[in-house]
Amino acid sequence: MTRLAWIRLAIVLGAFAALEWLVQSGRISTHTMIPPTRMVTELWAILASGELTGDITQTLGNVAIACLLSVTVGFVVGAGIHAIPRLRRALDPFLTTYYAVPFFVFYPLLVYIFGMNNLPMIAIGFMFAVVAMIINTLNGLDKIPRVYDKVARMHQMSRASMALRIQIPAAAPNLFTGLKLSVAYAFIGVIASEFILAPGGLGYAIAFAYDNFDNETMYALMLFILVLVTAINMTLHYLEQRLLRRQGF
Repeated sequence: MTRLAWIRLAIVLGAFAALEWLVQSGRISTHTMIPPTRMVTELWAILASGELTGDITQTLGNVAIACLLSVTVGFVVGAGIHAIPRLRRALDPFLTTYYAVPFFVFYPLLVYIFGMNNLPMIAIGFMFAVVAMIINTLNGLDKIPRVYDKVARMHQMSRASMALRIQIPAAAPNLFTGLKLSVAYAFIGVIASEFILAPGGLGYAIAFAYDNFDNETMYALMLFILVLVTAINMTLHYLEQRLLRRQGF
């Protein structure tokens, strides 16, 4: 581990230790929050019992589909917009203000269209994540030096070969940023929509625990989501750094 990684780990462990002390000493009431050690033991008990395996599987499946769709569609749409400057100028204001839209107002409409199943949650996760990928695709393609295009034309490379060998590797840092944001936004969209009307999923389980004053289950599941998303983003960050080192950045 690098020195920076050790510093980050120390900050996280210090925050957990401080929270443990505040709760155990009574400065934070256990009616409000439970100690992190109880969160860990309760999470272990939940995972070992398998009582929420179906909810966890449902949420992770919805997130995976929403993320895959958003990354794929976002990259294709971003590359298409980049290839048409006039369309880019027309869409820029909409892309800039996209996240000011309250997406959850569309939930009743999505339920009406798709029914009470997983599709409305996947749609909201997709809507949250796709524009992050579009914007980062545009930014990555914008930063490709023009000399790369000249080199490709000199070697008479086809458009497909140029995209695979030059454009995508050169835009990779921004594409990875878009991927990481898409993962985070997909989790936010899916889990938040599960709070509203979903019959299952982690969001539903957390909301149910909250309504029934079950702090142990609620905080354990919140910890599970935080650890899972952090682990995924750390893995993507590691892969991104390896790619950048191979490219000489």
